[in-house]
Amino acid sequence: MKSEIAGKNILEVEVTNISVHGFWLLLGENEFFLPFNDFPWFKDARISEISDVSLLNDQHLFWEKLDIDLTLNMIQNPQNYPLISK
Repeated sequence: MKSEIAGKNILEVEVTNISVHGFWLLLGENEFFLPFNDFPWFKDARISEISDVSLLNDQHLFWEKLDIDLTLNMIQNPQNYPLISK
């Protein structure tokens, strides 16, 4: 039987540092570096916009002010998601 209301997410997400090269994201006990070369949408964003991140579930992050959705797999393996514009 599946419950209708999802339980509260126990993982925390936090931007711990921002540099000219990218930013560090703490997710639970794991920290990830997101370089602006791989994630260019954040390069010209304000600190307040980068820092305002929500964890929608244990695999999906959302930056509402920037309208950016990323999965944990995208963050861990950016080489699998080439930046292609059409």
